[in-house]
Amino acid sequence: MSLRSAAWFASDDLPGFLHRASLRAMGLSRAAMSGRPIVGIANSWSELVSCNAHFRGLADAVRRGVLQAGGLPLEFPTIALGENLMKPTAMLYRNLMAIDVEESLRSYPFDAVVLLGGCDKTIPAQLMGAASANVPAVMVPGGPAEPAVFQGRRLGVGTDLWRYTDRLRAGQMSETEFAELEQAAMPGVGHCTEMGTASTMAVLAEALGVALPGSAAIPAGDARRYAAAESAGARAVTLAGSGPRPRQVITRASLLNAATVLAAIGGSTNAIVHLLALARRSGVPFSLDDLDAAAARTPLLVNVRPAGEHLFEDFFRAGGVPALLRELRPLLDTDALTVDGRTLDEWLSVPVTPDRRVIGTLDEPYGDPGGLAVLRGNLAPDGAVIKASAASRRLLRHRGPALVFDGVADLAGRIDDPALPVTAESVLVLRNAGPVGGPGMPEWGQLPIPAKLLREGVTDMVRVSDARMSGTAYGTVVLHVAPESAVGGPLAAVRDGDLIELDVPGRRLHLCVPDDEVRRRLAESPARTAPNPSGWTRLYTSHVLQADQGCDFAFHEPETDAGTTPLPSGLLSGWHGGW
Repeated sequence: MSLRSAAWFASDDLPGFLHRASLRAMGLSRAAMSGRPIVGIANSWSELVSCNAHFRGLADAVRRGVLQAGGLPLEFPTIALGENLMKPTAMLYRNLMAIDVEESLRSYPFDAVVLLGGCDKTIPAQLMGAASANVPAVMVPGGPAEPAVFQGRRLGVGTDLWRYTDRLRAGQMSETEFAELEQAAMPGVGHCTEMGTASTMAVLAEALGVALPGSAAIPAGDARRYAAAESAGARAVTLAGSGPRPRQVITRASLLNAATVLAAIGGSTNAIVHLLALARRSGVPFSLDDLDAAAARTPLLVNVRPAGEHLFEDFFRAGGVPALLRELRPLLDTDALTVDGRTLDEWLSVPVTPDRRVIGTLDEPYGDPGGLAVLRGNLAPDGAVIKASAASRRLLRHRGPALVFDGVADLAGRIDDPALPVTAESVLVLRNAGPVGGPGMPEWGQLPIPAKLLREGVTDMVRVSDARMSGTAYGTVVLHVAPESAVGGPLAAVRDGDLIELDVPGRRLHLCVPDDEVRRRLAESPARTAPNPSGWTRLYTSHVLQADQGCDFAFHEPETDAGTTPLPSGLLSGWHGGW
């Protein structure tokens, strides 16, 4: 077995001496590091991220699996991303975490790695880094939290919070009740309990083949979550010697499978951006059109909030991803390779009996095809997206006057003004909230319904922005408009009162203003003044691509064989910096 780590530890020269001595300082013998696979445990644990707060225990389980299989586990930390506390958005730092993982894998003596990710940006960030470094990797999702219970009803963390917040703003819920909701809302660690972005990305990791079969949906507090982590550690030892490596698993076939699964689960629109970025890191041709085509032929099969009624733990008990993939088999490329060494076809041969209250069939689905849709038109030349499965059917074709907000501060300052010139037919527009304008494309796209309309009983309106929205959110919300307004996209030309036409069946988003007038407005628009960022934010805004390219960095082109061949151990550069 040829190991990458041998370039660090096998030689008897000075670099080999230094490398072995560095681990001996931590009590490891030469036998512990010689001739056996070294498996990294990339741990995104943090006390700031409740989704990942149980990862110390998961890392211990991975360590057991590595040791049982004859490898040496070495844990290392990565930045932790949590959407609740990071401002303006954890998405601003997804690429930073991807670089963190990539460079750790590239520069340290790992033969394989187990990735521990939970909160929604951590899984795509870790997979992006692993794809760039191309060191054998297996993903371990963190699992959903125990559901909250409020007034006798199990809650989805975000989906139900948005509903209760609207009730509070409409005067239909007291502040005392809202305080009681706060106490009940998050009873334990783990990610969101509905099909938000974290749940979506866990499912897609398994569908892509980078997580072990059956591991995506196990609850965070379930003993089987730790057994799955142990199995991942053991599998990583085998991966170290024989592969496959990430770019052998993340292929066009597996990405198309993931796109199909995304539509079938009624998953988060955020996953679209992450899949596009992961494809780019893997050197795979994959576009918004591929996602739209997959969604157009795939009905909604999973009855989980916000597109359904159940929670993510119910999906696990109903059979989870294996049961879903068996139902989707006619729509999938089952020759796709998975991280456990088998093709999708081979591991789908294991029988699973699904619960039909949660997982439907192609003949009896829970929703029509087209639950996700890519829109184009003069308002979104490079595309925009909508989660039609969580929208109001009556608004999927709509024409109404724009009401424009120039950033989130403008939105917050005016949305509940009793004098706001808005009706239920208005189209709420938020701009300067994209990758550059946000910065980081925050989850501001689910613009709140104006309070005066809530009191009139209005529960949904057409909303358009260059932002994202939480995977737990819902409504007739057009997102990811590209190019964004901050870089001169047509959204910057919209004026109050302009008619905007949404036609989801026709895949169209149109500003009813002549093209010459749009060009004139853009040419005459004053340059947006914003604080000059420094540090990471300057790097990000200078190099980030638009949403239709996954918001990755322009300079992150895949290398031909990244991460597999370290510098020869005999070079002076291997030791002079250490002593």
